Amino acid sequence: MNFAKEIAGLPGLMKTSAEQLRKVPALTGTAMLTALNVVVGTLFIPITPTLRIGFSSIPAAVCGMYYGPICTGFAGVIADTLKYIIRPDGPYFPGFAVNEFLTGMIYGCFFYKKKITLPRVIIARACITVFINLILTSLWLNMMYQSPLFTMVRLIKNVVMFPVDVALLYAALKGAERVRRT
Repeated sequence: MNFAKEIAGLPGLMKTSAEQLRKVPALTGTAMLTALNVVVGTLFIPITPTLRIGFSSIPAAVCGMYYGPICTGFAGVIADTLKYIIRPDGPYFPGFAVNEFLTGMIYGCFFYKKKITLPRVIIARACITVFINLILTSLWLNMMYQSPLFTMVRLIKNVVMFPVDVALLYAALKGAERVRRT
């Protein structure tokens, strides 16, 4: 993976993804993956009231692979809002919608019109784990509950779940890649 080439290609990638917003097949596919994200997002394993293991990032990653960062970012905001409406667990906080938007953008930047490789999946998941899960989510929880205690528990959970997340994400993306070719 040539990082300079990847970064130089981001403006074109964003433009191509934004053009997907005008295409009915892309909108319907994004809507179906958003619905799947919502369904999977309401099914999770609770560890504490603020810590849970979920797998809604898998439909988000597939959406990012198919439709790019712009579509997937907006789909993430919609999915976050719908998940809150279906299953509210505390006050609504828009920071989590920002997390979903950025997660979609990251997945779209890493996977849209790119070959799915294990190093690419590891780096994408590491970016999301560090920047979204550990930094932003911990910041939002600290802002909401005025307690820095969430950070350590979140760090342990993310370290333990990282290999599982990478394996599931890689398998799902490779399967979606085969479906796209047919």
